[in-house]
Amino acid sequence: MIQPLKEDALPKLDTFALAKGNSLWSDAWRRLRKNHVAFASIFILAFIVLACLLGPVVAEKTAGYTYRDQDLLYGAQGPSAEHWFGTDEKGRDLFVRTLDGGRVSLTVGFLATAVAVFVGVSFGAISGYSRPLVDDAMMRFVEILLALPFLIMVILIRVFFGDEMYKLYLTIGLLEWLVMARIVRGQVQSLRKQEFTEAAVSLGLSSSQIIFRHLVPNVLGVVVVYATLTVPAVMLLEAALSFLGLGTKPPDSSWGELLNEGAQTMETHPWRLFFPALFFSVTLFCLNFLGDGLRDALDPKASKD
Repeated sequence: MIQPLKEDALPKLDTFALAKGNSLWSDAWRRLRKNHVAFASIFILAFIVLACLLGPVVAEKTAGYTYRDQDLLYGAQGPSAEHWFGTDEKGRDLFVRTLDGGRVSLTVGFLATAVAVFVGVSFGAISGYSRPLVDDAMMRFVEILLALPFLIMVILIRVFFGDEMYKLYLTIGLLEWLVMARIVRGQVQSLRKQEFTEAAVSLGLSSSQIIFRHLVPNVLGVVVVYATLTVPAVMLLEAALSFLGLGTKPPDSSWGELLNEGAQTMETHPWRLFFPALFFSVTLFCLNFLGDGLRDALDPKASKD
């Protein structure tokens, strides 16, 4: 006679473990770690950001000077044990000025990009989900703004509205959202034909709920990638404005302002150009490498690897 198996003898299956899968973000993180250049860029960027945030404070507490302190009798001197990056013609420590200028440039880059992402995602998502007539009108408005000379628009807005730093963030951010809006619009137009969007419509959800609770979260991958690539573009634009004298104003400085000062004296005082250019170049390279890595990591075609 066959004896029935006891309940304890049966293998126990973890149904939750069987049902559990990898999310888009976990797969993207796994692929990003395999990209050694992009992964290393994260740590280099983190180091530069922390150095720019804490460096001037530490220098003031330990060495007793700030980027505003001047010593006209000391003048421009090369790198030394006391001044690692040398000094400028007013005797100001270039190491502290470089770190403080990085704080301004990074702040402009990240805050202006945040403004561009907020405006561009909202405008593009609404345009992509709207009726064709509304969509055409919104896109014609974007194309008109894109046809205008970008740098000239920034200069005119800066001259017209003033030189305060927060206006610089808003000015660059409000002009950088145009491409973001077009990208998000195209993504939303493809997603609005998917089954989950039709299901949300059949449930009676409003257009705003469908756009911001269902469509926008599904385009965040593209938004993150483009935002990462927008930060260096914004920093380059801020550097160009500072080079033209329309960026930060003394005694504050940015990497663009330091590059402008260093370019004027690079034949006699090359260290004034080398160190700000080094920090600026490394930051831009890391941001671009990270953006390329995120693009590859979030690529749906790579989900099969």
